[in-house]
Amino acid sequence: MVVSNGLLYPLLGFASCVAFIYMSIGDLRFHFREPKMDFVKRNGTQFYVDGKPFYVNGWNSYWLMDQAVKEFSRPRVRAMLQAGAKMGLSVCRTWAFNDGAYNALQVSPGRFNERVFQALDSVIAEAKQSGIRLLFSLVNNLQPYGGKTQYVKWAWDEAVGLSSSNDSFFFDPSICTYFKTYLQAILTRKNTITGIEYKDDPTIFAWELMNEPRCISDPSGDTLQDWIEEMSRFVKTIDNNHLLTVGLEGFYGPTSPEKLNVNPADWANGLGTDFILNSKISTLDFASVHVYPDNWILDEGLDDKLKFVTKWVQSHIKDGDEVLKKPVLLTEFGLSNKNKNFKPSHIDEAYKIVFDIIYESARRQRSGAGALAWQFMVEGMEEYSDDFGIVPWEREETFKLITQQSCRLAALGRGKDPSKQTLEEMC
Repeated sequence: MVVSNGLLYPLLGFASCVAFIYMSIGDLRFHFREPKMDFVKRNGTQFYVDGKPFYVNGWNSYWLMDQAVKEFSRPRVRAMLQAGAKMGLSVCRTWAFNDGAYNALQVSPGRFNERVFQALDSVIAEAKQSGIRLLFSLVNNLQPYGGKTQYVKWAWDEAVGLSSSNDSFFFDPSICTYFKTYLQAILTRKNTITGIEYKDDPTIFAWELMNEPRCISDPSGDTLQDWIEEMSRFVKTIDNNHLLTVGLEGFYGPTSPEKLNVNPADWANGLGTDFILNSKISTLDFASVHVYPDNWILDEGLDDKLKFVTKWVQSHIKDGDEVLKKPVLLTEFGLSNKNKNFKPSHIDEAYKIVFDIIYESARRQRSGAGALAWQFMVEGMEEYSDDFGIVPWEREETFKLITQQSCRLAALGRGKDPSKQTLEEMC
């Protein structure tokens, strides 16, 4: 890695780790000067803020809104966002949906729980105070937190659904109307804390239409393509301030036969997604990619899995450079702690591969715009964990790796960003 003469880590060491642990379980009220934020924009393959390149080193904490609902768990939101700021991170990806489930934001089509909406308001206000931008995902392809399954159930229960198949989410007119009603409500929501409508708030980095969309009933990809085109146009008619992406995992489809051998296996060729075709849509500002070698290539050892990560990320950045002419953001990546012979250092190896590829692309002013690790938590959140989750300051080597990436991307891009005063001390 290229670093800056050993000046990166004045916050590291035992005292720093103890401070983070205390911060995460307590409610220390650090006084951050509310930073001025401008909207992140795109010019070709680059993100920009106020005319300067903007490179993303960030993370996923999908649980922010859910934890903000209850008073006892609300301090975790502040602790996580402030910890991210102290690591020099710039963007957190999180859910702006919870459909029909416990602590539901959308209780039924077009009906919202104001208490939960106010929790989402508070997440945005806390993020702004910490100088963190938010990438909001708007619905789940998977069943947790409702997702497309809940939308289909609502239509079926009201006797207006065309099919009980979950994929009818993408083509049923009644369900499309449900989703547009939700989009309208989210985009035009006036924050009860800041007084700013979501569509006018630069604290929001971007919108993501869906987490990991798949439409296996139509492997041609036409159904999903039509849905993306319709919904992205609808979002842009309401909100032209914010960046927009799909939320794809990055699987190549029928229109890119020469790329199918990059997919992890044949099963990935028929999921109804088509990375290049989907991402080309003019109303989308950047391409999103995930990478999970532990879930996708089960029978391989660590070395082969890490080689796949390298190939996968480099292939998609090349697509951004040569075909899409858009930024490519790795919005989820991680390594499982359930692997045979797992060691915590294996996570560092995976992170380093991703960080180095992103840094090299950014250094050359190419389309690799950044990466968001899955997932970060604070202590005491075991029930929200999975085999990819970490408390990043618990392991000094991992913490160093993350903060080093923040520093070297900042050196390439924003320089002295008033929302990131911590970087001046850390780097």
